[in-house]
Amino acid sequence: MSNFPVRAQSDHFYATVSLLMRVVAGLVLILGVVTAVVVYGQEELGLLGRYDDVRRIPDNFTKETNQFVFTRLIYNGRIPGYYKNWYTDYPRADRNLIAVLKRLTNINIADQERVVPINDPDLFKYPLIYSSEVEQMVLTDDDAAILRKYLERGGFWIVDDFWGTFEWSEFEAQVHKIFPLREIKDIPRNHPIFHVMYDINHLIQTPSLAYAFNGGITWETDGFEAECKGIWDDNGRLMMVINHNTDLGDAYEWSDDARYPDKFSGYAFRMAVNFIMYALSH
Repeated sequence: MSNFPVRAQSDHFYATVSLLMRVVAGLVLILGVVTAVVVYGQEELGLLGRYDDVRRIPDNFTKETNQFVFTRLIYNGRIPGYYKNWYTDYPRADRNLIAVLKRLTNINIADQERVVPINDPDLFKYPLIYSSEVEQMVLTDDDAAILRKYLERGGFWIVDDFWGTFEWSEFEAQVHKIFPLREIKDIPRNHPIFHVMYDINHLIQTPSLAYAFNGGITWETDGFEAECKGIWDDNGRLMMVINHNTDLGDAYEWSDDARYPDKFSGYAFRMAVNFIMYALSH
């Protein structure tokens, strides 16, 4: 009796496995290139994820101005030199966002961004701060007291790009150092922050550039659903916007790259406009 059907099935199986291995190898190579591009700026500047990184920024915008300055917060991170830290997507994301804000709004915004460590007294000059990969953030009691004072005096903090239950728990532990008694809650869709300029009636999970190479997967780890949460002060003013299971920063960074879909970058910019307009008017 011929064993041809069995041999054919075996050949088909091994051909399928070989094809899958080639696809996986290709994706690993592509994602490696993407990671290398992201990490290049960090390594070029020698950034380690700590306060003294500010000394390594060659063109930090520190001059006195009456303009709004988009400001990224430098925090001390858990793992020195790790590619996930305060500098993720910096400076390209910040600069692309500034360019779009100039086109879409009448905000008198500075051409350059600034980075500022938590322990720098200049922090209180800026009404809004932005942070990425906050699961890496480690706050001392002094850090927490500074951020509490900044926010309760009228500052506004946009938090972005951390995913899943583990990273949430790491970030939540740090927030409880700042506000032991304040609750982190979902921001309702009828809140003014979602309608101050653009109507955002539902959240879109905004992926990293890896979306272009991974078959259209938007989530990371177990972060399957985008969340937008906040913390309010005693007068009902929203002080923090917490963007969890989403990566608005990558949408800014890669907005001019043909591989990254416009639907994500357009949404991310609309969210940013709303956040900043709300922060500057409340």
